[in-house]
Amino acid sequence: MRHTRIIVTRYGGPDALAVIEEECPEPKDGEVRVKVLTAGVSLPDLMMREGIHPETPRLPFTPGWDLVGVVDRLGSGVSGIESGQIIAALPISGAYAQYVCLHERELIPVPAGLDAAEAVSLVLNYVTAYQMLHRSAKVRPGQRVLIHGASGGVGSALLQLGRLAGLEMYGTCSSRGASAVSDLGGIPIDYRQSDFVDEIHRLTKDGVDVVFDGLGGYHIWRSRKALRPGGTVVAFGLTASLRGGRLASGRPGGRHRFRAIAVFGLFIAGGWLLPGRKRVVPYSIQWLKRLKPAQFRQDLIALLGLLQQRKVKPLIAQRIPLAEARRAHELLGDGGVSGKIVLVCDESRSA
Repeated sequence: MRHTRIIVTRYGGPDALAVIEEECPEPKDGEVRVKVLTAGVSLPDLMMREGIHPETPRLPFTPGWDLVGVVDRLGSGVSGIESGQIIAALPISGAYAQYVCLHERELIPVPAGLDAAEAVSLVLNYVTAYQMLHRSAKVRPGQRVLIHGASGGVGSALLQLGRLAGLEMYGTCSSRGASAVSDLGGIPIDYRQSDFVDEIHRLTKDGVDVVFDGLGGYHIWRSRKALRPGGTVVAFGLTASLRGGRLASGRPGGRHRFRAIAVFGLFIAGGWLLPGRKRVVPYSIQWLKRLKPAQFRQDLIALLGLLQQRKVKPLIAQRIPLAEARRAHELLGDGGVSGKIVLVCDESRSA
C-alpha cells in the first residue's frame, strides 16, 4: 500500500516542500502505525524548513509537530492500544504524511466525537499555552497579562485559557486580528499603529504581571519594559528570526540550529541581571515533554476534556489538503492568520 508524504528537500522557502508517493511504513517492535487525519501547521515548521529551529532534522525530512489520527496497525509487543482508536501525538517532525509509525508511549487517546482539526490544535498550541500559564507563570485570577501574536494559534489558546483562569488580558495583533482578540476576551493592541510598551502603561499605569513572548531576541527586552515590578516574561519562541515566513537575515538556507537559540539565551540571562525584579523565564514544550512526559500527557488529557465540554473552542483558520502543504506554509508566512492552519490528510474522517 502506498501513501503520500511531504518532505523538505533543502533548507529554504515554501518551494523546498515536495510531495512524494511511497510505500507505507511498517511498525517496528513497540510501535504503532497511525493513519493521520489532521496535522497542524505551525511557525516551528517554517523555522525547521529554513533550518534554524533547534529541532531541525537533517535533509530530507518530513515536517509536522502535531497530529491526530487512527491506529491502523500494531507492532509486536504493543498493549493497551486498539486498532481503530483515535489518538493524538506530538512527534515534532513527521506529521505531514498519510501514515506514520510512532512508539506506543507517544500516543494519547482522544475522546470519541471530537473534530480532528480542533483536537490537533490542542496538541502543540493549547498545551504550550496551558503549561506557560499554569506551570511557568503560575497565574492567579485578576492578574494582568500581555500576549504577543494574540490572534495566532498559541495566542488565541492563551486568550481562551486565560479567560477561564480569570485574567485581565491584552494582546498585540494586526488590525485584521483585532476582532478575534476582542471576541476571546482580550484588549487588542495594534502593534503597527502604536508602541505596545507605551500602550500597556497607558492602559494599566504600572504594567502587566506576565508577558508571553514568542518572538525572542531583542523583543524580550521590549516585553520586559511592559512588566510591573516583580513581573515575568515567559519566552517561548524565536519567530522574530522570520520575516514573511522567510529568514529575516536573507541569508541562504542552511542548518543553523543553535545560532538563534544562543542569542535567545543571552537575552534571557540579561533579563535576570537587569534591575527591577523582572524575570525572564524560558519555556520549551519539547524539553518539558522529554523531562516530564507524564505532565504533557496529563495536560493534554485535561485540555481534551475541556474541548469535550466545549469550554474551549480552537479557532481553525483553514483546513487545507495534505498535498497543498506548500500553500499552507505560504499562508502562515504571510501573517495575519487567526487561529490554526490544519492539514487534512483523510478528508472522509476529518471530523
